[in-house]
Amino acid sequence: MMTEFFMPMKPPTTTHQEKQVAVINGKPVFYEPEDLAKARAKLMAHLSKHVPAGKLQGALRFTNKWCFPLKAKHKHGDWKTTKPDVGNMSKLMMDCMTKLGYWKDDAYVSSLIEEKFWSETPGIYIKIEELN
Repeated sequence: MMTEFFMPMKPPTTTHQEKQVAVINGKPVFYEPEDLAKARAKLMAHLSKHVPAGKLQGALRFTNKWCFPLKAKHKHGDWKTTKPDVGNMSKLMMDCMTKLGYWKDDAYVSSLIEEKFWSETPGIYIKIEELN
């Protein structure tokens, strides 16, 4: 089984790494700052339109291409070499997909292909393939 779609949007630049911690009554309490909560809500809204009929199972390949709006000095298709880091971008996305029921656990993702570009059409392309 394979799931593939494109979500037209200005991709969020806030990553899961931006969670904060506060000390309340001597104990650490983790929370999401407002911009992270907004990024999560945006992804959940877009991803909810593409949830597969049944949960994907077994080993999965997750391909994720982030297409950011063009800036003056870039051309369509140029690699984006500024923040956010690709290593931090997929965590929030996969957490949202787990919550929505794309799969039982994002630990099933055995292969991850993640890229970021400047694009005339901003958005996020996703392809999920079962490898078994």
